[in-house]
Amino acid sequence: MDLEARIVRLEAEAAIRRLIAAYCFTIDDRDLPAIAALFADDARVASEDGVMEARGIDAIMAQYRQRFSVLGPGAHYMHDILIDLSEGDPGTGTLWATGRVSGHAELWRRDRMMVAGLRYRDRYVRTPAGWRFGERIIGFLYYVDAADYPGILGHRDRNRAYDRPLPADFPEALPTWGSADGAAHG
Repeated sequence: MDLEARIVRLEAEAAIRRLIAAYCFTIDDRDLPAIAALFADDARVASEDGVMEARGIDAIMAQYRQRFSVLGPGAHYMHDILIDLSEGDPGTGTLWATGRVSGHAELWRRDRMMVAGLRYRDRYVRTPAGWRFGERIIGFLYYVDAADYPGILGHRDRNRAYDRPLPADFPEALPTWGSADGAAHG
């Protein structure tokens, strides 16, 4: 890979990291026009638990408006970001990327303080306006009342954001989890 190609890749990764950071701020600020600008026109936003599923900007924004209607203030923090850039389509030169992002959120939901451990599986696309989310799928390690946080990893039903507790999306559902030594709950 020559120097110019390496610079293009570094600039792409920096722009994608900025996109991920902008997501946190715009979601927490509920800046609807700025949120819409983060996504490609044909993007998809979904959740591993099946509660969220939207394709296209209009559906994505309707989904966020619905989510905001049940949430009070919140703060999203991204921790580890792993970006894999493609070599580009040889026919078109189109560059795209995938990513995995871990983080947590502190939220007011259901009249109480809740905390969530998150992972996003992303696909990023380069558009004329810059890098955008082509797909963003959220999974939960836990989503619980802050009072239930101590000891929560000893339980499988760690997604407690809804009326009925749901199993956590990871790590137990990962194909590698069951083969690991000590992969059990307390």
